[in-house]
Amino acid sequence: MGFLTGKTAIITGGGRAVLSDGRCGSIGYGIATAYAKEGANLVITGRNVKKLEDAKEELERLYGIKVLAVQADVSAGADNEAVVANVVKQAIDTFGRIDVLINNAQASASGVTLTDHTTEQFDLAIYSGLYATFYYMKACKPYLTETKGTVINFASGAGLFGNYGQCAYAAAKEGVRGLTRVAATEWGKDGVNVNIICPLAWTSQLENFEKAYPDAFKANVKMPPAGHYGDAELEIGRVCVQLASPDFKYMNGETLTLEGGMGQRP
Repeated sequence: MGFLTGKTAIITGGGRAVLSDGRCGSIGYGIATAYAKEGANLVITGRNVKKLEDAKEELERLYGIKVLAVQADVSAGADNEAVVANVVKQAIDTFGRIDVLINNAQASASGVTLTDHTTEQFDLAIYSGLYATFYYMKACKPYLTETKGTVINFASGAGLFGNYGQCAYAAAKEGVRGLTRVAATEWGKDGVNVNIICPLAWTSQLENFEKAYPDAFKANVKMPPAGHYGDAELEIGRVCVQLASPDFKYMNGETLTLEGGMGQRP
């Protein structure tokens, strides 16, 4: 029995993705796997229904937990508050509680310079990342207050370091980082722990990015000093497990950068 048994976590962008070598191929699925191994019931969201259904089948079969898969897409022109409210309502109707909210989902155009970025590409990043995080945090706050729960958001070195060809992505992630710090200040008195991770994990998207934009990949993606990229489950996922532990409540408001197994708090 894991120490998250009986708890419920919402993970956005939690559909199944695997690397060419069979390991977890997305941060969301890596987190979902790490949480499932600790006994947590999961609410996973995403745009791709097939990936969500595949994740649900595998996680329930391998780890004996319950997974609620909900198709949800925060995007320009949609009634996004209603989209998020539906996810949260289904989570409460199914599990009766929310202990952890992990805002991982993010879409963006990479390898496109700032002057070449279109409004539609900019909106894609801002809505799927910044607005989604904002709406999910607002909708989940009453339930997280009840459980003295945890929020884990995701930013990126793209914003910290100003990566070439990632202006919309960097803008969205820096917005999420600011939002996280404000929430940590405002919600700490309610016992809600809020932190943010800036990871560099090897994912299927990064594999595809290297193939599609080799020059941008070479310019932006540097091998970490540890000599390997972060593992989506064993490193990023396990950090998210630790941040849901009562022992880590003192870390409210921290930004963690995780690169190839190396953790820092800037």
